[in-house]
Amino acid sequence: MPITPEQRAEIDRLRAVTATTRRATVPALEEILYEPLEVLDHGFVRVVDYMGDDSAVVQAARVSYGKGTKKVTEDAGLIKYLMRHRHSTPFEMCEIKFHVKLPIFVARQWIRHRTANVNEYSARYSILDREFYIPTPENLGAQAVVNRQGRGDVLQGDEAAAVMKLLRDDSETVYAHYEEMLNQREDGTTIEEGRQGLARELARMNLTLNYYTQWYWKVDLHNLLHFLSLRADPHAQYEIRVYAEAMLDVVKRWVPAVFDAFSEYRLGGTHMSKTGLEVVKRLLSGEAVTQEASGLSKREWRELMDQLGRAE
Repeated sequence: MPITPEQRAEIDRLRAVTATTRRATVPALEEILYEPLEVLDHGFVRVVDYMGDDSAVVQAARVSYGKGTKKVTEDAGLIKYLMRHRHSTPFEMCEIKFHVKLPIFVARQWIRHRTANVNEYSARYSILDREFYIPTPENLGAQAVVNRQGRGDVLQGDEAAAVMKLLRDDSETVYAHYEEMLNQREDGTTIEEGRQGLARELARMNLTLNYYTQWYWKVDLHNLLHFLSLRADPHAQYEIRVYAEAMLDVVKRWVPAVFDAFSEYRLGGTHMSKTGLEVVKRLLSGEAVTQEASGLSKREWRELMDQLGRAE
């Protein structure tokens, strides 16, 4: 299950309390504050705190407008201008804190974004739950031939069934061995009286990367958007992409004007090289440009044609 009974009780307690404040709050985000948004089979994302809103971005931008400079009066227009011209500092004025439950292999990919404050569940002090990620059949892809980091066609029939069995059996086996080494069950009770058991910090090393961990992840809006631009991309690994998609929904609730600008200029936009732009200009002029004559590598050419919707 995504959350424990203890976590559910804590969430209910927090949601039962309201506070009067002079700080900006966002009703759409308050609706889901503390509530887990379920991801994968046992994971979740939930907002536990936030600071600022769309107006905080605008306020931070306008403070730098000196006397005699042109004043931007439309908030949404200013936010789009900032996004379009990559003026990132005003977006750093907003912050948000998430509680995330995710498979360890996703956490190791996620932590490469070194722009947030992180505090992770410690398996040195606590026993990890018997919860591990198993892909759904439609996400059980073979190794891609072209993309060494990606997956290709979905495994079928006996091969898929065999892989699913291996994943489940191995996960159950290593957890049983984990408990045996600890001499403690998942609930903390002793298995065999009189036996010491291995230290938790050592016993954890035998667990597979599909076991779940949890952390608190606090980040400013600028760095959150950078994370989402990479991890919500269709080319990102599915298991981290679904977390990014859940967080995109949070951003839409929290800062809708920023979300619209981000969707327009980052998620829905594109970036091209100087040479790529020259190719576009030549194509617009009616020239029949080939990859060999473009100055682009085969991969760059393929990516540009994908961007232009001209892929063969």
